[in-house]
Amino acid sequence: MATAMQFHDRRQAGRELAERLRIQQEKGVLPNPVVLALPRGGVAVAQEVARALDAPLDVLVVRKIGAPLQEELGVGAIVGDDDPLFDEDTLGQLGLTETALAPVVERERKELHRRERLYREGRPAADLTGRTAIVVDDGLATGSTARAALRFVRRQAPERVVLAVPVGSPHAADLMRAEADEVVCLSRPASFMAVGLCYEQFEQLTDEDVLQALHTAAG
Repeated sequence: MATAMQFHDRRQAGRELAERLRIQQEKGVLPNPVVLALPRGGVAVAQEVARALDAPLDVLVVRKIGAPLQEELGVGAIVGDDDPLFDEDTLGQLGLTETALAPVVERERKELHRRERLYREGRPAADLTGRTAIVVDDGLATGSTARAALRFVRRQAPERVVLAVPVGSPHAADLMRAEADEVVCLSRPASFMAVGLCYEQFEQLTDEDVLQALHTAAG
């Protein structure tokens, strides 16, 4: 049975994740990598990974679609201008329809584009063609945002798609194996409740934190 692992903060988790990935890189299974962070929380983790792999760092903005009156419960996600990717089972359990969620999708789309403009500062997205795309987040709960991100990345014609997270629910990690060529998840606690509970420090990151990480990586 999986045992719980508690990380001090995202940077420490990123260093541990980076060490696992660096070993794989030395074996030659992560050729020509580019690290794609899911902001905001995934950026602090991904910064350590990109540094260890000597790989470029970019962001992939994904927005969770939360249930009305229960926003933390993800029922789907959006990336770019793609149609929303909903969890049909969860919609059914909650008695929700895609039409009813249209206002939520519109609001999240606006925030997604705001963040893309801010974080990119006019730069184009990384070209993933023929590369190893490593999608990094600070954890995996329902998997809704990760699934949307991985499907979006897959369409950019990378050679290989890897999802790398410090911690995740066993169920979500298993589901993501159908979406990525490889899932690297350091801890899969059987009693998983929430990503934040697996960290001693789990403060909310800001747009400024994301920009600083991107500037540091580019420099």
